[in-house]
Amino acid sequence: MKKESFKTWCFRLFMNWYPMYMGTGGKILRISGDWQEVKVRLRRSLWTYNYVGTIFGGSYFSASDPFYMLMLLHNLGKGFVVWDKSAGIRFKKPGKTTLYADFVITSAILAEIQQQILISGEIDYSFVVHWKDKTGKVYAEIERTVYIANKQHYLKKQAARQLSAHENSNS
Repeated sequence: MKKESFKTWCFRLFMNWYPMYMGTGGKILRISGDWQEVKVRLRRSLWTYNYVGTIFGGSYFSASDPFYMLMLLHNLGKGFVVWDKSAGIRFKKPGKTTLYADFVITSAILAEIQQQILISGEIDYSFVVHWKDKTGKVYAEIERTVYIANKQHYLKKQAARQLSAHENSNS
């Protein structure tokens, strides 16, 4: 994994103590200085333990929540709007051990996203992340779809939607 910067180190410390993320049971182990790689750990603990003694499915899901959106915001910059749009989870086996997830956005993916936005102004892009044990066995697969748009395109689209809603309410 690429080296962590002082800024990403500070952000990681803040997020690991942020109550909304801490409650997921996840722990951010590393954020690369270029925001293209994030490594997260999820342990079976008092916070993540379910009725049958395995890691609660919601912990897999919530501990993986913010990363692709944050990574894209940092890599694309202020001229873009990024929102989590949807997500789905497929469980492969019950989690009874410490699990890890690696979030990666390559330069090629960033170029592909930017190219699509140049063409259409917006894109829905899906990422897949796997929760694995230290040997690489997959316990769950999460697909996260992120909406990304050029900020000007997004604002025009939002204004058109509001105008349409206003016209419909006056009819």
